[in-house]
Amino acid sequence: MEWIDTLRSQLLALPNLAKFAIVMAGIVGGSALARRTRTPQLVALLAFGVLLGPHVLDVAGANHPIAQFFADLGKLMLMFTCGLGINIHLFRQAQTRSITFGLITTMVPQILGTAFGLAFGYPIVSAVVIGSLLASHTLISLPIVTSLGAIGLEPVVVAISATMVADTLSLIIFGICVSTYTTGFSPFALTMQIVEVAIFVPLILIGIGRTGSWLLTRLRDNVGDHFVALLGIMAVAGLLAELIKLPSIVGAFLAGLAVNSAAEGHPAKGELQFIGRAFFIPIFFVVTGFLVDPVAVGQTIFNNFWLVAGIVASLIAGKGIAAEIAGRVAATLAATLVGYNSVNAAGVRLLDEKTFNAVLVLLVVTSILGPVLTQLFTPELVKEEARRTVAAAKAGHVATGIKQT
Repeated sequence: MEWIDTLRSQLLALPNLAKFAIVMAGIVGGSALARRTRTPQLVALLAFGVLLGPHVLDVAGANHPIAQFFADLGKLMLMFTCGLGINIHLFRQAQTRSITFGLITTMVPQILGTAFGLAFGYPIVSAVVIGSLLASHTLISLPIVTSLGAIGLEPVVVAISATMVADTLSLIIFGICVSTYTTGFSPFALTMQIVEVAIFVPLILIGIGRTGSWLLTRLRDNVGDHFVALLGIMAVAGLLAELIKLPSIVGAFLAGLAVNSAAEGHPAKGELQFIGRAFFIPIFFVVTGFLVDPVAVGQTIFNNFWLVAGIVASLIAGKGIAAEIAGRVAATLAATLVGYNSVNAAGVRLLDEKTFNAVLVLLVVTSILGPVLTQLFTPELVKEEARRTVAAAKAGHVATGIKQT
């Protein structure tokens, strides 16, 4: 309709500061609405980005370099703070079980996702990427677990610690696939890529880990310098990843793991996580929403229902089977966006639009399902642990009485 076209042209002509104010108002309003409706914040921010994007109101326009730069920083900060946020002490408490569960919960969804991609006619590299997206973890329900007092329970410790293993492996697999797809496949190139990754991972975890830790220790008394140093470490690691044709998010995540202990307890870590969660990461979700065509998403669900349903089912089944044998999503979105923007020499995307849309549906479903299931089952874990504690105390009391007798 004519009035809609007029509104879109007027919004597009707004000054940059006016557009910035609209985005800030949307982030605040969307976050508040998400809290009131108990909807995950990232879903609300994506929806707001869709509203502002070129397929609806077109506030940002096709070219938005400033917003895109902020979004790129948000993507890096998302993965960097994921690495910083993993509790290394909890990991060490249940190291064997965590590694075992991490390997299983990576490989089972990886295999299921790859098989599913091949069944739908995707090339092998794209199919492996779909598997790697399903293999990754996101601790979206961690605040609920913390509020219920279950953060120290062994199943929770194992699940949290396994995130480190799963995310590291899935991101490395994803990075190799992106490099292979964009530069072309050859046995020599793949071998060199694996060798580069084998050098790169220890370089980040050990080299930058020790250098960064030394620098952060020297700057520990200056919060501002400590904060800037953390950002610098993130940027350097991302750049090093790009030099060997890995996505920068791989370097950022590994760098977060590398300086995890050195940054632990420092105010700068909290401030970095705060500014990331409050500003840069929300902008990343909003700008990602610019890419979403709601009509195309609806058509993908209708025309490719079994693709969408299969991806969601593969994730749920893969994680469920892994938990049974051993006996989750923002990071997935960041990797999906990299795959969507990766093209080969012929200009063909690594992940096509229907897969991108299917992952968005997966994001919404798991972002809602994960917290609901956590809220449902975690109290039972807490009650069971309390019963065990009481039983152990009674057993100890009885044993003491017998000994005294």
